[in-house]
Amino acid sequence: MGATTVVPVQLGFDAMPRKLIKVTPSRLAAWVDCPRRFRMAYLDRPTPPRGGAWAHSTLGAVVHNALRAFFDLPGNRRTPEAAAALVGQQWSDEGFAGPSQAAEYRSRAQGWVSDYVAELDPELEPVGLERWVSAPVGKIVAEGRVDRIDERDGEVVIVDYKTGRSALTTDDARGSQALALYVLAARRTLRRPCTKVELHHLPSGTVAAWEHTEESLTRHRTRAEEAADEFNLATDTLNAGGDPDVLFPAQVGRQCSWCDFRRSCPDGQAAGPAAEPWAMLVP
Repeated sequence: MGATTVVPVQLGFDAMPRKLIKVTPSRLAAWVDCPRRFRMAYLDRPTPPRGGAWAHSTLGAVVHNALRAFFDLPGNRRTPEAAAALVGQQWSDEGFAGPSQAAEYRSRAQGWVSDYVAELDPELEPVGLERWVSAPVGKIVAEGRVDRIDERDGEVVIVDYKTGRSALTTDDARGSQALALYVLAARRTLRRPCTKVELHHLPSGTVAAWEHTEESLTRHRTRAEEAADEFNLATDTLNAGGDPDVLFPAQVGRQCSWCDFRRSCPDGQAAGPAAEPWAMLVP
């Protein structure tokens, strides 16, 4: 028998494994809301200067930090009074119109948090608090930090705290791409079943819940993959010498009034006057 000839296979770039794109809810939201803001936040170096503090962001951070500290307390100390005290300890006046407005919203936040924890089981031990989850799913790596992860009936539940201006609905929970990505990442990170998501709106004391199916999760994942492909291609083209204003155009709208990069964006400045730092507080 003659010798067998081995013909080397030439692998082109199309045959090479594709690198997964890391995505977080904030990165995806920035791209969808305004590609220019995405570029300024994640690509431009040095990063353009950001605007000052926003009162609603300060308020949300205080509430999140107070609830995190609350669950660090032993069960017998988890009282509404303790929760209100933690809001006071975490408080900051950044972004508020002045001491009087800050004091008013500090009092409101203490009421929201104390009312909220009064309805909780003091022995509740979440699976995760401010837990980072990350996992490859499809063409992306979905990752992010979850406010709270509970375990109920053998499954984990994604809990997201909200302190915005209006109560939320089932449609908000169902349509939240962030929560869907948290489900996908938490499943792999924690190796437990997960389908349910909840939005806990503290100012109204309401909970908007949704239980995902594999089909609904696939829809959210596909949308995330499409957005990731778009910003990844734009980034690669920019690095190859592409025009940043063409690849990352400004998406002008009401959001320009409170954009952190407004001072570096003439289009955003032309869209309308800047919002006051306290304009988005719960009325």
